[in-house]
Parts: sequence; structure tokens; C-alpha cells
Amino acid sequence: MELDVFRKLPLGGVDRRSLVKLMAREGAAAAEKLLALQLKDIKPVGAHIADDVAVLLLGGSNGITRALALQLVFGEGAAVYGVHYDSAKMQIGVHHATAMMAAAQRRGSTLQLFNRDATRDKSIAEVVALLADKYRAVHLINGIAAGATKRYAKYGPTTVRDIDVAFDAVLQVPDFANRLAYRRLGLVEVEVASEAEIERTNKFMGTSTTLWVEALAAAGLVAAGESIVGFCDYDYEADDPVYGMGPLAGAKVLQREAMQQLKERYGIRPARICYPPMATTALGAIPGGMLMYALSAQLLMEQNSYRSIAQLAHDSMVLFDNGFEAEQLRLDGAYKQVLPEFHKRRQAMVVADVPAAFAALFGQRL
Repeated sequence: MELDVFRKLPLGGVDRRSLVKLMAREGAAAAEKLLALQLKDIKPVGAHIADDVAVLLLGGSNGITRALALQLVFGEGAAVYGVHYDSAKMQIGVHHATAMMAAAQRRGSTLQLFNRDATRDKSIAEVVALLADKYRAVHLINGIAAGATKRYAKYGPTTVRDIDVAFDAVLQVPDFANRLAYRRLGLVEVEVASEAEIERTNKFMGTSTTLWVEALAAAGLVAAGESIVGFCDYDYEADDPVYGMGPLAGAKVLQREAMQQLKERYGIRPARICYPPMATTALGAIPGGMLMYALSAQLLMEQNSYRSIAQLAHDSMVLFDNGFEAEQLRLDGAYKQVLPEFHKRRQAMVVADVPAAFAALFGQRL
């Protein structure tokens, strides 16, 4: 059966003017309420992070880097700094950052998040100077997600299967837990990226780690054989029509190459952290991303191997074990195992299957 083409809209189609008013009215309270709920579930892992070492996150206000910040600060007692980049009027990240820092201050913990462009020389210099005044060494985890979800010109445009899911307008994540939020199954267009979009993707997601490590090393904050430098990766399939054939793939390759170069130059401990698809704001921009997450999550829940973002952050703490020597941390093993069934169900799915095909997600905390 032929599927209709629909347009993926930012945040599921929330009106921008209404969004500004909504965030001003409800953003802070929603962030504080979610944080209070999540803090109750955080359990210490016992990560080995010295008192004179800080963890620096590129990100920290939303998604997996926010979850990492919460686990590190409130679970492991680590000193955490983050550089995120959010609109003060239109994005929940600013409210998340404010709520998290206030909670850390009440507990006497160290969490400082800066809302600025992490690729600007001035931003890097200011944050590194602050760290150099307080710490002996730094661990860095790069979770920047700011790339063109398009294709290289040599592949041309295409369409991919996806589902249209309404967002929680305040928290700005797809509302997968609500069966009424599933609006349709159809096709979405994947456009060709411009040279400017490719360059921007490479800047933010391909070479940004190098900028920070060079500055940290110049300040004496990279301890050879000790400082972990990791990045949040998605191990896409080679024939993925978006990830495998566009700027996102190119940036991932640059990032992976940079890690080896930094190891050779500074003796860092590189860590490629491979996560499965997660229920984040970014899914709204990735053609096929909604279906990729929802259907793979359904399969993982059916076999009791699903891990929430908070659980994945908890699992990530093994990076800081003294005995962890691998250069990649695979947290996507269960996801990889369900891919054959995922492809089978995705191809067979018809309009009438939505939303019942995702019933395991309804009412869950994702």
C-alpha cells in the first residue's frame, strides 16, 4: 500500500509564538517537576573520579548529556561543568540547566552549565580558564547534536518511512507514552545538504572535540593515561538513508579519526560511547527517527532489554572504572540484536497498525 508523504515539523508542529509564551509560563515549573521525579531514581554506581578532577560535558541541558550530568553530580558526587546552546525563550534546556544547578547548590555539589556556542574560541577560553583555576585534570564528553539531517548530493533526495508523533510542548520531546500522540504513518522527504550545512555539521559534530582538548592540554588539564575524552556516538547501519549517506556520517568519521589523533598527541583515553536510539528532542529533526526509536523500543521492551536514557547514563559510568581500558563502550548491543526484526516489521507496517504496533511504550517513563 502506498503511503502519504507528510512534513516533519519542528517539535511536532508547535506554533513558535505560542511556544515562547508557553515556555515563559510553564518551562521552569516543568523542569523542576521532572528533575524532582528523576532525582529519586538515581542510584550511585561508584564511579572513580578524583576530587581534583572535573567532568566537562559539551551539552548537559537535555537528552543523554543531561542524564549524564545528573548521574555524575547526584549519583557519583563528581564536579561537572557543561556547555550547552539553547534559546533562552524557546527551549526547555535553559530551564533544565537552571533547575539542575539550583538542586546541586542545595546539596553542596558542583554543577555549572554555560549557555553558549561550544565552538567559539572565547567560550572555550573562558571555561578552560575557570577549570584551570580549580582542577588538576579534566574528563571531556562531547554530546553535541547539531547537524544537517540530510544527504550528500551524490546520493540525491529520497523518502523514508516514519511516524508522526505529537510532542510534549513544554518538555519538547516526542510523547511516545501517550497513545493519542501517534498521528500517522507515512513517508518523509530527505533533502540534499548544502555545502554550508555540511561545513556546519563538521564544525559542531566532527571537529569540536579537538578544539577543546587542545585548549585543555595547553592549560595543563589533560593528564596522560588518565583523562577520558569520549563522545556520544550512534553506530548507524552503512545503508541508512540519512545517517549513512549524509553529513552526519561524515561528521562521525571525523570525530572517530580525531579521537585517535588526540590519543597519539596527548595520551588521552579515548572512549566512543555507542548508544541506541533514544527518545530525545532530536528525533523530531531526523527523517525516520521517530519510527526508528519507537519500533526498536517496542522490540526491546518485548524482550525486557529496554534501557531508558537515565539507565543508559547509569550504565555509562563504567567509563570511569580504573580497569576500563577499551576505546569504545557499547551500550547498543541489545538494539543491534533486534535490528533484523525491526526491518521486517517496519517494512510490513501499514497505516492501520498505528498506534497498536507501539503498545509497549504507552504509559511508560521513557
